[in-house]
Parts: sequence; C-alpha cells; structure tokens
Amino acid sequence: MTGPVPSLAFGIQGLGVHIPQRRVSNAEIASQYGVDPEWIERMTGVRQRQYAEPAQATSDLAVSAAEHALADAHLSPRDIDVILVATSTPDQLAVSTACRVQHRLGADRAWATDVGGACASFLYALKTARDILAASHPEGHALVIGAETFSKFQNPVDRSTGVLFADGAGAAVVGPATTGKGILCSAQGTDGALADIVGIRAGGSAQPTTEHTLSEGGHYLHMNGKAVAAYFHDVFPKIVDRLVQLSGLPLNEIDLVIPHQANPRMLRALSRALGISASQLVVTADTFGNTGAASIPMALHVARDQGRLRPENTVLHVAVGAGMSWAGTVQRWL
Repeated sequence: MTGPVPSLAFGIQGLGVHIPQRRVSNAEIASQYGVDPEWIERMTGVRQRQYAEPAQATSDLAVSAAEHALADAHLSPRDIDVILVATSTPDQLAVSTACRVQHRLGADRAWATDVGGACASFLYALKTARDILAASHPEGHALVIGAETFSKFQNPVDRSTGVLFADGAGAAVVGPATTGKGILCSAQGTDGALADIVGIRAGGSAQPTTEHTLSEGGHYLHMNGKAVAAYFHDVFPKIVDRLVQLSGLPLNEIDLVIPHQANPRMLRALSRALGISASQLVVTADTFGNTGAASIPMALHVARDQGRLRPENTVLHVAVGAGMSWAGTVQRWL
C-alpha cells in the first residue's frame, strides 16, 4: 500500500480514446447465452457494448487512443519518454504490446513495456509512470494506455463473462504539474490467494496449449462471478476509505468518483451505500460494457466531454482486477 506521492507533481495533460465501431446490443447476444435481453440489463446494468473487428488487435486500439491523447496534449510521439500499456488481452505472449505501439507511433525515444493487473492495471501503470518520471525524467512525459479486446476471449456459452466484457482503449499523457495538482496519492494491493477466480487459464507455461486445453475452453476468459462480486464488495469500501485518509479529503469534497467500469448495477449500489452521490459517480459501462484496463481512461474522457470533469476537480479512482489486484488514486485535474 502506498501513501502520498513525493514532492514532484505529475498529472494527466491529455486524453484519447478508441471506441470500436461495432455496437452489440443485448438483443443481439441474448439468445446466444440463453437469456432475455431484459435479464442482462437487470442483472448487470449493461445495455450495449462495442467489439473490435476480427482483424483488429489490442495494439490497433491502443495506437488510435494514443494518437488522440498526444494531439490533445499538443505533443509529438518523440516527446514521450516511456510508454506503458495496461492490458490483460495482449497481442501475443513474450512480446509486449507496448513495443508494437511504440514502433507504430514512431516514439523512438521512449522505452515501452506492458503492465499487468487486469482491470486494475491502468492505475498500476499511472502510478508507475509517475514514479518513473519523478526518478528519471522530471521534465518528461509518459504515455499510459489501457486497451482490451475481450471479445476475442469470450466463451460463447458462458454468460457470466459474455454479457459483461467488451473492447476499447483509453490513453493518457502524463507530465509535470504544479504542486498540489495532478496525482495526489495512491494505494495498491494484491490477494494472490484468489488468483484463480477470474482470468484466462490456458496458454501460459502452467497450461501450455494442447488439444485438451482447447477442447475444454481454457483459452477463454472465465470468472467465478459470485466470488468476484464478494471480493469487490469487500475491498471497494476499504480502498475508498484508504484514499480519503491519504488525501485528507472527505468523501463529500471529492468532485468525481470514476471507478473501473465493472458491473454498473453493482457500482451504483456500492456507491449509494458509501454515500457517494449520483452527481459524483461516473458510470459508462451501461453503454460500453466492462472494458477492463481501458475503462477508467475511457470514463475520464466521457466525463470531460460531458462537462462533468473540469480543471481543479478532485477525482477518486478505484479498480479491482484479476489476481486479485486492486488500486486506487486521487488526482486534482489539471
């Protein structure tokens, strides 16, 4: 768990997103999973989601979002010192998706790597980028990208994942900020005892690809929905409480709460229980689905476009991902 950041201040200077064009309604997938469209919305709050095209890889979405973020920050790829791609659906094993992104952007000054942590990995990457800049590039810039193509890992008969997860990418340019602005504090944690309740079992060194792993669907995303929900309900309030303590900001003085976009029905219920008002909470999963590591930067972009995110606003983020991994951040918007 991490406390307040050191004295050097860094914050998000630019945002960009890539939202795939293919829109998939509940009606389109309901029969596939043996449910009614109304059941999907009633149980999850999701009304629709976007899927990448068959030929699109995670890096394609990431590059597009990164280009928009760079333009928003008025920077070129050669202004970037480090690129971190947060994803649990990489282009391939062994080669970081970030390497593909770095090359295609032409960011030849930057070193690049992926960051794990599933749905929590964007906040992991944001914290890592801030620390790298403080240690090695105090006047520099980092490109932090969350990108997922969950549709390529959906089990066609598993409704617990098939109705919830979707595709998208969001990117943030991180750079120097004045004292008291940008990233104010962060907290992270892991409970590896629960590593098996959600993830993709096969395809790695523990279960290399075989005819058996293929036949049993080991390469699809799986989730013990009840166990994940129980963990989320337990840890979400603890993360919020920890961030309130670290930031010194009472919850009612936080302008926006932008969590990773898990089940939107669950997010709204948990937020009400904690006293987070509807005007504070930003939920986008009802229209985008759960886009994992991409969900927080995508939601930031939406909030800004809607006029809800303005300079000097305080923003609290919470994310819980496979592993089980969790992270939280408070920032004052530049």
